[in-house]
Amino acid sequence: AMADPSSFASPACCLTRHLHLRCRADFSARTLRGTAALTARAEREALRCLVLDTRDVQVFKVTVNGQDAQFAFGEKHSFKGTPLEITFPNELRRGQEAIVEISFESSPQSSALQWLTPEQTSGKKHPFLFSQCQATHCRAIFPCQDTPAVKLTYYAEISVPKELVALMSANRDGEAPDAEDSAHKVYRFSQNVPIPCYLFALVVGSLESRKIGPRTLVWAEKELVDKSAYEFSEAEAMLKAAEDLAGPYVWGQYDLLVLPPSFPYGGMENPCLTFVTPTLLAGDQSLSNVIAHEISHSWTGNLVTNKTWEHFWLNEGHTVYLERRIGGRLFGEQFRHFQALGGWRELQNTINTLGDKNPVTNLVINLDEVDPDVAYSSVPYEKGFALLFYLEQLLGGPDIFIGFLKAYVLQFAYKSIVTEDWKKFLYSYFKDKVDILNKVDWNSWFHAPGMPPVKPTYDMTLSNACVALSQRWIQAKEGDLGSFSSADLKEMSSHQLIEFLTLLLLEAPLPLSHVQRMQEVYNFNAIHNSEIRFRWLRFCIRSKWEEAIPLALKMATDQGRMKFTRPLFRDLYSFDKSRDLAVKTFLEHRASMHPVTSMLVGKDLKQDQ
Repeated sequence: AMADPSSFASPACCLTRHLHLRCRADFSARTLRGTAALTARAEREALRCLVLDTRDVQVFKVTVNGQDAQFAFGEKHSFKGTPLEITFPNELRRGQEAIVEISFESSPQSSALQWLTPEQTSGKKHPFLFSQCQATHCRAIFPCQDTPAVKLTYYAEISVPKELVALMSANRDGEAPDAEDSAHKVYRFSQNVPIPCYLFALVVGSLESRKIGPRTLVWAEKELVDKSAYEFSEAEAMLKAAEDLAGPYVWGQYDLLVLPPSFPYGGMENPCLTFVTPTLLAGDQSLSNVIAHEISHSWTGNLVTNKTWEHFWLNEGHTVYLERRIGGRLFGEQFRHFQALGGWRELQNTINTLGDKNPVTNLVINLDEVDPDVAYSSVPYEKGFALLFYLEQLLGGPDIFIGFLKAYVLQFAYKSIVTEDWKKFLYSYFKDKVDILNKVDWNSWFHAPGMPPVKPTYDMTLSNACVALSQRWIQAKEGDLGSFSSADLKEMSSHQLIEFLTLLLLEAPLPLSHVQRMQEVYNFNAIHNSEIRFRWLRFCIRSKWEEAIPLALKMATDQGRMKFTRPLFRDLYSFDKSRDLAVKTFLEHRASMHPVTSMLVGKDLKQDQ
């Protein structure tokens, strides 16, 4: 078996198959403390030990089938953490199972958890806790085989202050008073579909819910719950479309949770409970493609999983493909092509930033001594999608290609795979089209940096207006600025405004006079759609408009979605007039930022110690 460069675990020797977690959320100490009982199965004869991943986790005691077991920590690695080696009192035969129970406590600085003060929430009354385990942070909560090659079921009992609600990436299994602490109550959860550790998730806060579909509740703080219920009301239609495209939904419930603004991603596909950023709350459902994306992960990612993070494109490329197929069902084929082309431009932008010789722009990357958080970008999403979209066109169109995707999910459900498994299955599914497949430049697609070797074909219907308007601005001389007016935007959707600004960001910065005129006629400063505002503020800072500095700093710190926060801070750092203020603002906010966001922004701003 291929080893996972991001984990110390050896699943070829011993496999953890189930977790029974009992723990208590302590908001004053900022720790999760309790026991993790792992059901481990020997995969070879005479097994004497089990190695688990940990990062900044204390271990007090380990038992194996109730007997005390010796344990020792290995050498600490800069980002992988510290291996925990447990010695079994008696050796295990191949196929024999043992229950390994570990008493542990997470660190207040755990990279997996963000503990928010009441001031950092909408309600301002109660603290809040959420986890983000992808890619390699589950080990910063409790010791585990923190590799996506291993899948396990779990049962959890979480004790929290009784005025708060706990939710997990699992089905809810009731609640009861905590017998040991009258100020606490215990919430129970059950996940009966085996999942990789990165899909373990926990949130604790003052949360309310609204039912928006037969299998869907939206959870949020009460200030946001109605707005969220409206924003995501298409969830059931998207689930039905996804089931039609990919097969039955096996997870039971599909709930949505809107997190506080510091949540570092657009969404996280935690099973039974998708986590989303409040920056999706545009008021008009226009950013719901993120919901379609997270729904799609219920098949590609959560059922069929990348075996290591080097093959992350298998999770994300297929999920973007499905997300856009759902968009095509709901809003038409031209819209799917428009989103697909937007993705190609996003890829161009990312490769401009990272550099076209940068090995992290390969589709399949090498993560030996590379932190997956540092390597993370839109490449696995958009280069992965481009490959699948190209293959769809090569192999006979969307109806034929979806047959492959459905068969792929069926073939590899509940497994973890690498790119070679995917490619072999593609060849066997299209065995009558091997001559076509052999014309694909697989080596460049998988192993070359930069843009893909081939660009798919895109329907331009919805894109033409964006291209035309961006070209008018790029070509305008000082004397032409009077020709622009608010009427230019009258026929354009918010999706098209995003695309218009994306096109401008691919060009050299426009003169300051152009940017000021654009604000005069379009009043982009008044738009609060996060995707539009983000691109507009980047555009202003790149053209050195000093008046945009406080607006860009505010957006970079009012929310913490890394897609927005990192490029805004980077652009502010690159502008001599805002560099010092950007660094000062980051240092002031650092302590209250999400741990992964603060680490990566620190690197971007050369502040990492």
